[in-house]
Amino acid sequence: MSDIETPVTDEDVVLDGEIREITILDEELEEPVAESAFDRPGRWYIVHTFAGHEQKVIGALRNIIKSRELEDQIYEIYLPEEDVTEFKSGKKVTVSKRMFPSYLLIRCEPDPEIFYVIGSTPGVTGFVGAEKTRPTALTRREVDNIIRPHVEGVEVAPVKRRMPTHEFEVNDTVQIKTGPFATFSGHVAEINEDQLKVKVLVDIFGRETPVELDFTQVTKL
Repeated sequence: MSDIETPVTDEDVVLDGEIREITILDEELEEPVAESAFDRPGRWYIVHTFAGHEQKVIGALRNIIKSRELEDQIYEIYLPEEDVTEFKSGKKVTVSKRMFPSYLLIRCEPDPEIFYVIGSTPGVTGFVGAEKTRPTALTRREVDNIIRPHVEGVEVAPVKRRMPTHEFEVNDTVQIKTGPFATFSGHVAEINEDQLKVKVLVDIFGRETPVELDFTQVTKL
């Protein structure tokens, strides 16, 4: 028998005079953290455009950002879209639709000069907010409702829609419950049962603006 003793490490345990290796597990495994777009630099704002001019505004604003070197002040332009199931020629198809036609989300520094640059971009009619010179930034909940938080390495599953019942009629007065236009009220202009949506005319900046919403996002008044 050798006189040299084998050192006992943290991973070893002595049982019945024998040294046996054990595996020490961490008591708590780190949970994956969801990345919220709200935590990126700058703040998120809603910009209204002329109908059908969303892509033109995006192109024009990107050219302005590049030519004036504003990449460190205007960070991101986001066009909210979602997958919608429709029936075409008797077949069920999934198409990409704009969540809020005529609206863009822009992440930028809360600077009056930057607001002026964005607001004066061709095709832009203004910001959604209490004051034109000082737009209202979106809250974390509003941002997360539009841009779903992402966990690195985890594929985000599409939101499954349920077929809700509804009692809406054209010209009904409704209030928006969720999203960036929560608490706004308006009148139902169209009802699309295939897409489970209603088009509501909302008073924004003194003009009636159509906003397309899910049945579950509005309630009758």
